[in-house]
Amino acid sequence: MKLTVVGCSGSFPGPDSPASCYLVEAEHEDRTWRILLDLGNGSLGALHRYVDPLSIDGVFLSHLHADHCMDLCGYYVMRKYHPNGPQPQLPVWGPGGTAERMARAYDLPKVPGMTGEFRFRGYSRPVELGPFLVEAVRVKHPVTSYALRVTAHGRTLVYSGDTAPCRGLDRAAQGADLLLIEASFRVGHHDPEGIHLTGRDAGRTATRAKVARVVLTHIPPWHEPLRAFDEAQTTWDGPLDLAVAGATYWLGEDPRPS
Repeated sequence: MKLTVVGCSGSFPGPDSPASCYLVEAEHEDRTWRILLDLGNGSLGALHRYVDPLSIDGVFLSHLHADHCMDLCGYYVMRKYHPNGPQPQLPVWGPGGTAERMARAYDLPKVPGMTGEFRFRGYSRPVELGPFLVEAVRVKHPVTSYALRVTAHGRTLVYSGDTAPCRGLDRAAQGADLLLIEASFRVGHHDPEGIHLTGRDAGRTATRAKVARVVLTHIPPWHEPLRAFDEAQTTWDGPLDLAVAGATYWLGEDPRPS
């Protein structure tokens, strides 16, 4: 399973990265399957650098804040008006009300909204799609938000979405091969409760969950990423990276020739 960071800027696109979007790929039945975890503002254009956006098999939205879902509007236009003709309906999983939220975002009538282009589904049960098993676990944020636990070929990637420290995040992260976890807040700032994690919180989560590797993401452009890194090191002593646009991670053996 391969993870590519398409966008990792927190809260809004930054000078070096779009907002949240992560491409996950795995082989199955003689082809490569591709899913997106979030499609935040600015990310659809960047996605072209890595794959044909029309090759995506499904989209999984952690929650409905603009920096995690808004480029579904552009994707709607691409799939509806592509020169090769309208594209097949694509499955999109998200919180309840996703179809209505996206219709409103593009000023479409509620019916049909974007339902001709996307088949909207909720997180009522784990999702099987090609080689992927995706489990959404409710986490703590001002709107309905989920951590996404993605397993393929015996390896597990966990994406925190946006969350404050909570039991749901601990459960989702348990034993992950790679924990892609937000670190939006800073230790010592008077930030509101129940919204985001600090780097120290992220490290504590990783330690409790006994994960193999941590990648910090969703750091807003107004913060220095290395500070989040330093905070995480106070509570986590394992492999640690800062997400950057274009970075790739292999979970399992890298199949590329050496």
